[in-house]
Amino acid sequence: MIKQRLMTPGPTDVPPEVLVEMAKPIFHHRTDRFRRMFAEVNVGLKKLLFTTSDVLTLAGSGTAGMEAAIATLVPRNKKVLVANGGKFGERWAKVARVYGLDVDEVKLEWGTALSAEAVKQKISTGDYGAVIVVHSETSTATATDLEAIAAVTRGTDVLLLADAITSAGALPLKQDDWGVDVVGMGSQKALMLPPGLAFVSVSEKAWKAAESVKAPAFYLNLKTYRKSVAEDDTPFTPAVSLIRGLKVALDMIHGIGIETVWARTALLAKATRVAAGALGLKIFSSQPSDSVTGIWYPEGVNDSFRKILRTKYGCSVAGGQDDVKGKIFRVSHMGFVDPFDTIGMVAAMEYTLAQLGAKVEIGSGVSAATKVLKDWA
Repeated sequence: MIKQRLMTPGPTDVPPEVLVEMAKPIFHHRTDRFRRMFAEVNVGLKKLLFTTSDVLTLAGSGTAGMEAAIATLVPRNKKVLVANGGKFGERWAKVARVYGLDVDEVKLEWGTALSAEAVKQKISTGDYGAVIVVHSETSTATATDLEAIAAVTRGTDVLLLADAITSAGALPLKQDDWGVDVVGMGSQKALMLPPGLAFVSVSEKAWKAAESVKAPAFYLNLKTYRKSVAEDDTPFTPAVSLIRGLKVALDMIHGIGIETVWARTALLAKATRVAAGALGLKIFSSQPSDSVTGIWYPEGVNDSFRKILRTKYGCSVAGGQDDVKGKIFRVSHMGFVDPFDTIGMVAAMEYTLAQLGAKVEIGSGVSAATKVLKDWA
């Protein structure tokens, strides 16, 4: 029997404490018991994002949350700037068009991100009502300088919507201090839950803009969720078991402090990148995210690498998409993962590459990673 380690960038591994809580008998959601629990969860989510804004919880994927934000909040009388540097930036452009928005889609080379200067030049025309960026583009393992872009939009009427699905709870993110108007999240990443919950944090600036938006949505209308969250409730049937698990996961995160989580995530990412370099492998992104690392396969190696890694060594990683399908693999550093998972993953990489004929020195990657991880705290 081989222990399975889920090193994919969503879903990620779920702690036993969270699984146990979710396995407990269900209780009804229209009760004081649920509202008390939901109130505690909302406090924990605000603390995670460094915000005083309401964080709305939807039963659905992160895509549902981001679509709800686009449908409900983005002004219809101006353009929306969408950064497309991967599959998820591409998705938000498609969603915006579904809702009839005038989309200016900036297509970026995969592995790069939209700059604050580019945003400044665009919105200086006065033609834009919103900017949509992906803080951590999962498909390319690339980070965007969200703080710098927020500094550009903060003093304007332009809304900044951030897909933080693989960044919230893993990368530094301070919504209020930075001036990010909308933050979208999903449960199955750094929040250490199964898929099924979406979260959207909305600033007062965004709510004001929403007053003029007649959202063509029912279930995804965030205005409805706003009314309910004021009473620590949800407008529709919530995923009660997932929210129970979320309460435990947030308590675990805040028990050690979110800044500590950020530092640990960064260290795991650094150890993985250093190990890859020691093995002669190249990192895919020019602006790598600490949530997930993309690594080029060496010459002669293809996606059979992932199958061997999973079946022989119990380590599941993600592959590449579109033009880099079969050319890269992606390793998560989010959530319930520690130095020994990372060291084991690097060792499995070494063994698998050697089996596939790559010229690697067994132990060189592990040695490099352990030297980085000695600073774990």
